[in-house]
Amino acid sequence: MTANHGERVRRRLSTGERREQLLGVGARLFSESPYDDVWIEQVAEIAGVSRGLLYHYFPTKRDFFAAVVERESERMLAMTAPAPGVPVRTQLAAGLDAYLEYVRAHAHGYRAFHRADAAGDRTVRRVYQRALAAQERQVLAALAADPEFGPAVEGRPEVRLAVRGWLAFTTAVSLEWLRGGDLAREQVRDLCARALLGVLA
Repeated sequence: MTANHGERVRRRLSTGERREQLLGVGARLFSESPYDDVWIEQVAEIAGVSRGLLYHYFPTKRDFFAAVVERESERMLAMTAPAPGVPVRTQLAAGLDAYLEYVRAHAHGYRAFHRADAAGDRTVRRVYQRALAAQERQVLAALAADPEFGPAVEGRPEVRLAVRGWLAFTTAVSLEWLRGGDLAREQVRDLCARALLGVLA
């Protein structure tokens, strides 16, 4: 007996594939709605799984959202990891290009990641803050290892604050760009690059 034409054809997914599917659905829903407005039942229905199976992967909604945030953080860190031995000025444009391409390609996940700070749950906010701290350390490490900027930033506590501010600036610009700003990606990239070099001057 053949299945009805409109019936959904299901494929058995591996554990890793299923987890990735659920996190992808979560990234979309959390990017479109506040934390409190997203229901686990929604996620399960869209993913075509039972609520019980979703809870097997993520015991609570808080665990689920925290996993979405961690997934997006890991993606961004991997994509923007500095290349050892390459001067910061040389790789800044390439790093921002990769970052902005990620933002555009994974807009739902990017928005969901930055919604975490507004979530009412302290545990979720801590996950978000740890992710931002990892980005900050990545930028500071690249600067410290750079022949040009290393000596200039050493022993200057205000540099950490400046980098933190630059990350906030880049986030705000990227979110606005996603809303349909008039600037091309190259213009956004150059704007963010000049901002970092400006705070280091």
